[in-house]
Amino acid sequence: MEPVGLRVFSVLIPSLVLLLLCLDSVLGRYSEDQCSWRGSGLSRPQGTVEQVWLRCAEGSVDWLYPSGALRLSLSPRLPRGVLYACIKPSQHFGGAQIYLEKSGVLELLVGDRPPPQGPPQVRCFSATPGEDATLFLQATPHQDISRRIAAFRYELRGDWTARLSMDSQPISVEGACRPCNDSEILMAVCTSDFVFRGNIHAVELDADLRAAVIKVAVTRVFRQKFSLFSGPGGSGEVRTLLECGVRPGPGTFLFTGRAHFGQAWLGCAPRYRDFQKAYSRAKQHLHLPCQLDTD
Repeated sequence: MEPVGLRVFSVLIPSLVLLLLCLDSVLGRYSEDQCSWRGSGLSRPQGTVEQVWLRCAEGSVDWLYPSGALRLSLSPRLPRGVLYACIKPSQHFGGAQIYLEKSGVLELLVGDRPPPQGPPQVRCFSATPGEDATLFLQATPHQDISRRIAAFRYELRGDWTARLSMDSQPISVEGACRPCNDSEILMAVCTSDFVFRGNIHAVELDADLRAAVIKVAVTRVFRQKFSLFSGPGGSGEVRTLLECGVRPGPGTFLFTGRAHFGQAWLGCAPRYRDFQKAYSRAKQHLHLPCQLDTD
């Protein structure tokens, strides 16, 4: 017996393909800053698919009064390899559905959900080398579209690891929570979005993301790509999986990780004295992947 989900999917996809074939014309253009796009469904002829190209690793899309369809080609200037992407719908996302277009098949990522159901969750996907990261937005019929806005943010990376909690669902809880070995710590120092030293003074719950929020007193910021932390004397927040069971306690740690939609997500976080030992051994044997101005 064919699963219900497959039957629904098999019916949905041909109807969407038929919609594409029946639309009158296709309009295409680059976004003004090649990172973000903002437009209105009322400014285009009925029955059109607007093609937009975005060339940045992160940005936003605001589709006001959705009508017809919108096709987004995401082509960031990143090193060749597997591309990891996430989209985060706005709190009041509505008026359209978002599909991942992959090898001629459309996969539903975000549905048109009424406000009482709450905001959609972050959705993530990957594209192998040679594959295009393309999103297809289809407007859903509503009698009143005056308050419908399909808005979301996107991020694309070429170097995310399983330690980043993408889609709030870890690839492997065991792998995401286990302590990093010396090689992983040293590599994290070189490749992470942030590297800083600090002390944990509280751990709280982020119910929306099902994550633990680590409140940190920052004593030194070694490096960061984005202005997430200030120190010494500053404070900050780092998120990690609830399953990792982080607890406040004494000791100084080296925090590394990734920035994800403006939030810091934990990567490797060894005790600072353990990092110093690993760094000294690697420096002595000329095995340092990169230099860090330690004290």
